[in-house]
Amino acid sequence: MSYFIYQNKKIFFEEYGDGIPLLLLHGNSLSSRMFLPIIDDLQKYTKVILIDFLGNGYSDRTSHISDDIWYDEALQTISLIEYMEYSQINLLGTSGGALVALNVALERPDLVGKIIADSFEGEIPLDSFVTNIHQDREFSKKNPWLRNLYKQNHGEDWEQVVDNDTHAIYLHYQTHKNFFHKKLRELKVPVLLTGSKEDEFMSGDFFEKIYNDIPIPNKTIHIFEHGRHPAIISNKSSVVPMVINFLEDTKK
Repeated sequence: MSYFIYQNKKIFFEEYGDGIPLLLLHGNSLSSRMFLPIIDDLQKYTKVILIDFLGNGYSDRTSHISDDIWYDEALQTISLIEYMEYSQINLLGTSGGALVALNVALERPDLVGKIIADSFEGEIPLDSFVTNIHQDREFSKKNPWLRNLYKQNHGEDWEQVVDNDTHAIYLHYQTHKNFFHKKLRELKVPVLLTGSKEDEFMSGDFFEKIYNDIPIPNKTIHIFEHGRHPAIISNKSSVVPMVINFLEDTKK
């Protein structure tokens, strides 16, 4: 296993394949293991890099997660890119990882080539999601399938990991509101926005409306008709060629 040091803590990362690097950024309450269904196909075309944000997966645990969670995880991501001495890198983030990817590009546009941002709710948190998050997470911890998923991603201390994440999301909602420190209209890189109409958190025409309204200058939108959250995993057979075509398209 490979690690780099961030604020005296070890952060796990892993590389697969060769070519222009594509860094995969995991969603909240999960780890880089969520990408296992698409790694083999992606690495046929590009170098794939995984990271577990602090407090998740194989990375060191912390007593708490920053209430500015997606910005702090963006700083962790920037530290990894600098540690690996990549001059430029592509980013694929899903759910909370999409927020991280966009924050990275806003803070360090010189490091980012293109972004795939999947299944995220826009510029600000959804009231309906955050106000119910404690209840929903407690319910999820009683679901055998989700309990096993959490354990696969984090190990035996999965429950504390999930609780820390839940607390950080709620604190962010109370203290920050906006996901980004800078305006999305300042983004300088091409962005592919993806989501599913069957997403259990944001279904129907939610993504189509949010993505059309979101002020990202150079954006491409693709909404899947089917598939649960997140879309890039539930639609993995269609996602990989779409991602590669987007990354290789020199006109975007």
